[in-house]
Amino acid sequence: MAVDVKTSAQTAAQTPAAPRGRPNRLHHAAWITLDSEATRHFYEDVLGIPLVATWSEQSGQSEYVHTFYAMEDGSALAFFEYADKATRPLDQRSPGHLAFECTAETQSRIVERLAAGGVEAQVTDHGYCRSVYVRDPNNLLLEFTVDHPDAATINARQAEGCHDALARWLAGDHTPNNDIRAHGA
Repeated sequence: MAVDVKTSAQTAAQTPAAPRGRPNRLHHAAWITLDSEATRHFYEDVLGIPLVATWSEQSGQSEYVHTFYAMEDGSALAFFEYADKATRPLDQRSPGHLAFECTAETQSRIVERLAAGGVEAQVTDHGYCRSVYVRDPNNLLLEFTVDHPDAATINARQAEGCHDALARWLAGDHTPNNDIRAHGA
């Protein structure tokens, strides 16, 4: 029996046009880690997936580091490590979250559909991106993110200093390095 194998382009060409308001691609998948250096070593040194951003953050009483590892398609794997494990958000019932890249128009339409469906969403301006968070019926946290218009410059700046930023955070200096995040966000 012959199997008809089609390329992604052929399949896409034969797929009906997607309804407007669908995300472009996976932006990142994120999980909590208990050891950012072991995580860095495994993903970067062993698997060859480079660390490209390290954001030292503070949100409420929580201090955490948020690291990103770049995939070839532009998506990323991301990990959070909390300085005080006891302050880790209590609502982290799922093992992590999936973030989808979308346009501002798509994000707005998703927010409208969520509101129309009676689903509560949280909006966070991280500075380097603006994100809408919502939980699905399975308690999976979903994020719909719009990158900052100057994302290429921000990403290049982060890539230059990500190893030093992670080393500082691991050494106990939890000073936020996100100078573009909206205050109180």
